[in-house]
Amino acid sequence: MSYETLEFEMRGAVAHVTLNRPKAFNALSLTMSKELCDLSIKLGEDSAVRAVVITGSGEAAFCAGGDVPAFAENLDTLPALLKEMTTYLHMAISRFAWMRAPVIAAVNGVAAGAGLSFVACTDLAIAADNASFTSAYTKIGLSPDGSSTYYLPRIIGTRHTAELYLTNRVLNAQEALDWGLVNQVVPAGELAGEVEKLANKLADGPTEALGAVKKLLLMSLNDSLESQMERETRSIAHLGGTADGREGVRAFASKSKPSFTGN
Repeated sequence: MSYETLEFEMRGAVAHVTLNRPKAFNALSLTMSKELCDLSIKLGEDSAVRAVVITGSGEAAFCAGGDVPAFAENLDTLPALLKEMTTYLHMAISRFAWMRAPVIAAVNGVAAGAGLSFVACTDLAIAADNASFTSAYTKIGLSPDGSSTYYLPRIIGTRHTAELYLTNRVLNAQEALDWGLVNQVVPAGELAGEVEKLANKLADGPTEALGAVKKLLLMSLNDSLESQMERETRSIAHLGGTADGREGVRAFASKSKPSFTGN
C-alpha cells in the first residue's frame, strides 16, 4: 500500500503507520484523512495484523492538528471542507477502535488538536520526554473533533478536559503522564525501541481476547451493569471456544508458556 501522506510498513504482525507531512508538522489534511480511512479499513480486515503503531514523521511533531493554512485558503467553503475531513477522519478512528488489534500511539513530539485526539483514541500511548499536548481548537475559534470529546472525559475527567479545551493549556510529557493521558514517558532516543517492544508483546498475545477487551471497554460506560455483565458472559464463553483460549488454559494448567496464534 502506497500513500501520499502516510508511510506504512508491516514488521512481522505489527503495522507501523507514520503520519508523513513533516514540513507541515504532520498536520491533518483532507488527503491524510482519506488515506487514514482507507488504511484503517484494510488493517481491520487483515487477520495478519495483531498490533498497530501510529507515530509522526521527524522529531518535532506527532501531529500538529488540522492544516490551518489550508483552512485559511478555503474560508468560503470551510464548513464543507471540515465536514468532509471529519467524515473520513471519524470513520478511520471508528475502524481503529473496533478492530481487534491493539493500537499504540508513539508520541514523538507535539500532539495538538487532532493530534491530541489521536493520542486519546488509541488503546495505549507512550510519549517521548520532549512531547507536548494541547487542544488549540478554541484558540482558532473552532470546537474539538477526532473523538476527543468522547475519550478525554473518560481518560482524564471532565474538569481536566474542560481546562484543555477552554484555556488551551499545554501539557508537557510528565504532566500528560500524571493526568493519565499517556501510559509511559521515555527518553526521546528510546521511544522507538520501547514502542516496538510493547507492540511485539501485544502481537504475540491472544489477539481475539485483546479485541474483546477493546469492545467491552468501549461499551462499558454506555449501558447498565446487567447488560455489560451479559456481554462479559457471551465474550468469555466465546473465547473459551477459540484456539487461543484453549491454548491459554492448557498452558496455565501445565505451567508452560502459551503459544498464541491470534485465532
